[in-house]
Amino acid sequence: MHFAGKVWRLLVGIKDGLVLLFMLLFFALLFSILSARPSPAQVRDGALLLELDGVIVEERTPVDPFAALLSGTAPIGEYQSRDLVRAIDAAAKDKRITAVVLDLDRFLGAGQVHLAEVGEALDRVRAADKPVLTYATAYADDGVFLAAHASEVWVDPMGGAFVAGPGGNRLYFAGLLDKLKVNARVYKVGTYKSAVEPFTETGMSDPARENAAALYGALWEEWQANVKKARPAADLELLIKDPVGWVETANGDFATAARNAGLVDKLGTRTQFGERVAEIVGEDDWDDAPGAYPSTPLTAWLEANPWPTDGKKIGVVTIAGNIVDGDAGPGTAGGTRIADLLDEALDEEFAGLVVRVDSPGGSALASEEIRNAILRHKARDIPVAVSMANVAASGGYWVATPADRIFAEPETITGSIGIFAMIPTFEDAAASIGVTSDGVRTGPLSGQPDMIGGFTPEVDRILQASIENGYRDFLSRVSKSRQMTMEQVDRVGQGRVWDGGTARQLRLVDEYGGMEEALAWVAGQAELGEGEWSAAYLGDDASTADTILRQLLIGDEDAGGRDVFARIAGDRQALTLAMFADARRLLGSEGVQAYCLACPTTQSASVHQGRSLEGFLARMVSFFAD
Repeated sequence: MHFAGKVWRLLVGIKDGLVLLFMLLFFALLFSILSARPSPAQVRDGALLLELDGVIVEERTPVDPFAALLSGTAPIGEYQSRDLVRAIDAAAKDKRITAVVLDLDRFLGAGQVHLAEVGEALDRVRAADKPVLTYATAYADDGVFLAAHASEVWVDPMGGAFVAGPGGNRLYFAGLLDKLKVNARVYKVGTYKSAVEPFTETGMSDPARENAAALYGALWEEWQANVKKARPAADLELLIKDPVGWVETANGDFATAARNAGLVDKLGTRTQFGERVAEIVGEDDWDDAPGAYPSTPLTAWLEANPWPTDGKKIGVVTIAGNIVDGDAGPGTAGGTRIADLLDEALDEEFAGLVVRVDSPGGSALASEEIRNAILRHKARDIPVAVSMANVAASGGYWVATPADRIFAEPETITGSIGIFAMIPTFEDAAASIGVTSDGVRTGPLSGQPDMIGGFTPEVDRILQASIENGYRDFLSRVSKSRQMTMEQVDRVGQGRVWDGGTARQLRLVDEYGGMEEALAWVAGQAELGEGEWSAAYLGDDASTADTILRQLLIGDEDAGGRDVFARIAGDRQALTLAMFADARRLLGSEGVQAYCLACPTTQSASVHQGRSLEGFLARMVSFFAD
């Protein structure tokens, strides 16, 4: 009995401890819910402070608490481009905001179209006679782009700027697969469809190199033209043509070199920068810390400046990230999820529909599912426009084919009209360790597909014929949409990727413009004047739970700045973890793919791959669990 009493007291103690723990968790959660949503009361006279601690994206990805827990790292901060533009434009018109401050110390990048959109919004602030100031320890390409649109650019004396330009190497695994005796069976159409090359080649093919050189060259010219226009004093020739001489002339001091090239205006600490901002917007009555100034954070400012809701609604559906089968997303374009959003919106009396695409493609089946859902809206005799962001290629172009009008920017990457499928088989690897297969067949397809014994020639021919049929389907959709012959589409197809300017010349795009132009065109087609319509983004409601998770998980572990060396090292980590993405592409269960490998990796995807090696174990677990 004495022993039983001890056990009972132990169980009661455990129970009481669990009750206390759950009560603490409950009250912590309740406090988070009550304080999660920012209040418009946080708006203060002074500066609009945009602390871009992460990436600019088209569509924010919800926080996965289990992935964050396994990886041991906080999720990446994500800022929707349209939210930033809305906030900056509101600041240009509001008398309470006397300056816009960009803290780019932990800015990790964005696509070139998003950079241009935010840069143009900053130009509108300056046109309203309000200064724009930026600060960072170190600026990389994307940070330099945004800072060029500021009236004052500050850098830490221990930091600097580093401009590399687009392009670089990727990994090829054909040699490794040969050593492992893995047969990567590839079925594709398109001379330039290079998405399979990492598994079939030891280096870039001549057609892929030709395409990449033209694409990256066009993007690089656009980057330079934009920066030079926004910041005429910048000596880009100095740091592009002779980067070694540029740095050595400043005795290896990156900060001084950046100032000499006109990329920055002032060298100073964060405190000195804050004191300069305070000279413009006034002293902070609430905070007497050195360098403090009155400011309004982005979240509170957005809460105080919601989207307009007056007039007729124009629906907007976002297709962002890889296109995959199922309900994935937001941030990933799950075909079923997006089709369901569109079908649920059929009950709305939309005056028109804008499809915003920022995707390198993916599943052909999911792309067709989305396309059919868009066609169901078009059948209601409403105007449909597509607005292309950074990338709308392959499957991203497939979903654009129902549009009455396609808008793109010169920096948009599009095209890649082609499809492929890839299946690994292991007959040679099995034979090398003494495993063989044999049996009785009643026909050439009996027991097929056989991943260990290999495919028969008939299976290979059938699968290739299916891919060729899928390519003809792709061509026919583009032909009907763009009023071109199949032969004309094939000549600009073959998996080739184009910049927005060339795509317009080739009739794949109708005109230059972003979301604003696409919405205005739809409104015009619906005979709606200014103030008679508003945009309704489908599935755009951020949950309170997501807001809480971001507050709880995104901490201050990266509160320090990142110098030039840290930025270079961080960017290269993406290459290491990209190997896992490539391996998953080979060994995964994806079907027919309309995917663009030649397209530069989206910033969000790149950062999520290369954010940190602390979550290496979790990534390994995830890799082998798929």
